[in-house]
Amino acid sequence: MFRSIIASLMIAGSVQAAPALAAGLKIAVVAPTEGPFALLGQQILAGARFQAEDRGSEIVAIAETCEPNDAENLRKAIAESGAEAAIGFLCTESLEAVLPELAKTGIPALTLSVRSDILMEDALKKNWPLFRLVPSAKMEAEKVTEILLSRWKNDPLALIEDGTIHGRELVETVRAALAEIGLTPVFSDTYRPSQEQQISLVRRLAKSGATHVFTGGDRADTSIIARDAASEQVPLTIMGGEALDAANQPVPLSDGVLAVSLPDYAKLPEAQAVTNAMNGTQLLPEGYVLPAFAAVTLLEQAKDQAGKDGGPLWQALAKGPYPTAIGSIRFNAGHELAENPYRLLEWRNGRFVPAPAVSGAE
Repeated sequence: MFRSIIASLMIAGSVQAAPALAAGLKIAVVAPTEGPFALLGQQILAGARFQAEDRGSEIVAIAETCEPNDAENLRKAIAESGAEAAIGFLCTESLEAVLPELAKTGIPALTLSVRSDILMEDALKKNWPLFRLVPSAKMEAEKVTEILLSRWKNDPLALIEDGTIHGRELVETVRAALAEIGLTPVFSDTYRPSQEQQISLVRRLAKSGATHVFTGGDRADTSIIARDAASEQVPLTIMGGEALDAANQPVPLSDGVLAVSLPDYAKLPEAQAVTNAMNGTQLLPEGYVLPAFAAVTLLEQAKDQAGKDGGPLWQALAKGPYPTAIGSIRFNAGHELAENPYRLLEWRNGRFVPAPAVSGAE
């Protein structure tokens, strides 16, 4: 117990021990226990329990099937749990099923995965107590645009995408934002994905004069484009989105490829005390482990605040900022993360690391 208490104090950066160690709360953890997402569910439960055990918080595990026809069972399970808050929710269907009922009792739901902008818009209109500990769908495009303007504004830019819904929407959103300030790429294209080579695309990029390329494509296609650019001796600086954070196969990603993605939470300074403690118990701080740990930390601090204010937990949750192992968390008026968590990363020696700073760039 002493091990995790010390870790909690260190991540909070607080010397006021009494408020940090106030009574805990009962939290429903809605996560898959079977099927292809069971491993992710195990990560969520492990991270939540790791923090909860030392604050007197109680974790109630509730199976998430992600099936619309299981909605009534899910609502019943949460209601019978007596939980003061609910976290997890890997699927939109789960949130749609329970949010109306949670709203009746003021129980906040904190999703670690669902990024649907439409669902959040509905939640705000209907006063559902939904908060999102994962960036919204818009934040990726916002960060990409910010980086392009701060680093590549004066470079011949190409925008390419793979024709998928996500790739196309990401690139079109970025293109529209650049157009608003009068910037037009020298080359735009929708390429055919899942090909063994992209030499034709690389040659067309070279002919256009583009030296910097943003791609709304996946890891495999981006690796092939980078490989073929090198073989054709076409000097391209390539950057992709969060889709590049995937398995490094079948073609390894080339060193120097950039990605706008979420950082490795386990490497953050704020997480070191917690990751060391987890490693000491053979718990790997990977996947959803740290976000779930942070969600419990966040709710416990919000309960402390609610006790001071004499108000409901969801209102205290909307205050912040609250220090956690994945950084300081504050929600905006739309119950989204107030600070964009995406970062510019660079592939080096088999992993993504923070990209070197550039003079004059953010």
